[in-house]
Amino acid sequence: MPASVPGMDWSSSLDVYDEYEKLIIRMNTPRVVIDNAVCENATLVKVDSANKHGILLEAVQVLTELNLNINKAYVSSDGRWFMDDENGRKLTDEGVIGYIEKRLATNPCVLPLFGKPVGLDAVAEHTAIELTGTDRPGLLSEIFAVLGDLKCNVVEAEVWTHNRRVACLVYVTDEDTGAAIEDQQKICKTEELLLNVMRGNSNIREAKTVVSMGFTHTERRLHQLMFADRDYDKLDETGGRASLPLKGNDNAKPLVTVDNCLDRGYSVVTVQCKDRPKLLFDIVCSLTDMEYVVFHATIDSQGPQTFQEYYIRHTDGRPVYSEAEKQRLIQCLEAAIRRRASEGMRLELCTNDRVGLLSEVTRIFRENGMSVTKAEVSTRGDKVADVFYVTDTAGNPVDAKTVEAVRQEIGLSILQVKDDYMHPKSPPREPAIRFSIGDLFKSKSERILYSLGLIKSYS
Repeated sequence: MPASVPGMDWSSSLDVYDEYEKLIIRMNTPRVVIDNAVCENATLVKVDSANKHGILLEAVQVLTELNLNINKAYVSSDGRWFMDDENGRKLTDEGVIGYIEKRLATNPCVLPLFGKPVGLDAVAEHTAIELTGTDRPGLLSEIFAVLGDLKCNVVEAEVWTHNRRVACLVYVTDEDTGAAIEDQQKICKTEELLLNVMRGNSNIREAKTVVSMGFTHTERRLHQLMFADRDYDKLDETGGRASLPLKGNDNAKPLVTVDNCLDRGYSVVTVQCKDRPKLLFDIVCSLTDMEYVVFHATIDSQGPQTFQEYYIRHTDGRPVYSEAEKQRLIQCLEAAIRRRASEGMRLELCTNDRVGLLSEVTRIFRENGMSVTKAEVSTRGDKVADVFYVTDTAGNPVDAKTVEAVRQEIGLSILQVKDDYMHPKSPPREPAIRFSIGDLFKSKSERILYSLGLIKSYS
């Protein structure tokens, strides 16, 4: 045991440290500028802030929460960084603009370390249940059946599957009280029964079940759960569903490369793939969870493809050195891009909420040979608006007759098919434009930084 220091009051020492942290935050309050005059059909969001691990993720997360598309971005950081974001459609709502300015300017972005809840809400109106394990047909039906038997009402839920693994984040209330579950025995029983469900008959990897109070940032936490579950690992040939080709080329393997820019001490990560909403968030989230800091970056998403380039270092200041670390980084980024992919046919459920609804609906899916690959469950008042992506148990497209039979049983007006999977339209091909930091910069700020030697071309 370490010896104590005479006269040292550790409590007061921590208080001094906390006050110092607050002082640093006040001295480095982000400056936010939102400009609608720069571009005819997009809004420019500029953030000038002290660089801190996780702050880029927080900025991207704020924009992502508002379902804004980031088509172009530029990040530069050596002491300070700023980011230019051009969103898909110009922002005209003053309330939204004010919200962005307030969130980016006042949020200190002190993100918890990996493995701890992120964005935990102070209120405890719901109980959060985190589940990870081996994916299999009918699993979601079993989960909701257990919750229904325990009189747990599902308020919100999101389910991701990737590489034969599954991660679920479910928010429930006690059916009897309409609030969070306070009975510790019930919580323990819920954990035990759900853990048995997640384990199933598989011995490939350990399943995990965690029950906590309050809300987290759902998508942020799902990334963390799947990363901790090592969904990026290549598995052997023992079971699992076949990978389903998606609409267009959504499931085409992204091209991720990692090289070193040794004269500046950076590793350079480039990503080329089909563009989609929240792609930037997914990539930055993965880099942050792996303890990498983004010092410079360019994002160019003109047309159906995107080119993204990140100059990174580990939090200890070193670039990626070993081949093993390089391959792991590539695998993790590929997984981060692909795990949000929506495999199969999209079904939307809209009806009045009632206890046991999800258990009943997913049971009907299972009994008709339909497997859920992704799910988004939400409740607004007394209405539910749920989205399910389904395949058959082998991972193939669901037969149209099966879908109609399911709709007849659940209700034609309640369950709608919102999908063009059966007749996919190939997007027009456009030549990919590589927009790199060393290219001819379009903005004055980029040219200034380049001329000062603060950023350097890499090819």
